[in-house]
Amino acid sequence: MVHITFIDSSGEKRPVEAEEGSTVMEAAIRNSIPELTAECGGACACATCHVYVDEAFVSLTGEPSPQEEDMLDFAYDVQPNSRLSCQIKITPEIDGLVVRTPARQG
Repeated sequence: MVHITFIDSSGEKRPVEAEEGSTVMEAAIRNSIPELTAECGGACACATCHVYVDEAFVSLTGEPSPQEEDMLDFAYDVQPNSRLSCQIKITPEIDGLVVRTPARQG
């Protein structure tokens, strides 16, 4: 299992364990993480699973694809470390990942 900490817009931390091979979005849904609605279910067709990746993990989570970049255009308060959590694969290399959720999605 890979450890991920979700931090909501008020600063509350929610540590979870996630299965290798799934996505950060799937881990959020399985653990009822608030502020992350994931309306398209992981198809990279909306921006409702937007997160901010902690700077220490940006290089480990990879670059957004062109399709993800297009969807991020619809996200609220996009930052340089913004990603769609449905596009971040859970691997052993990201154990300890910290992501923050924006106050609202889409």
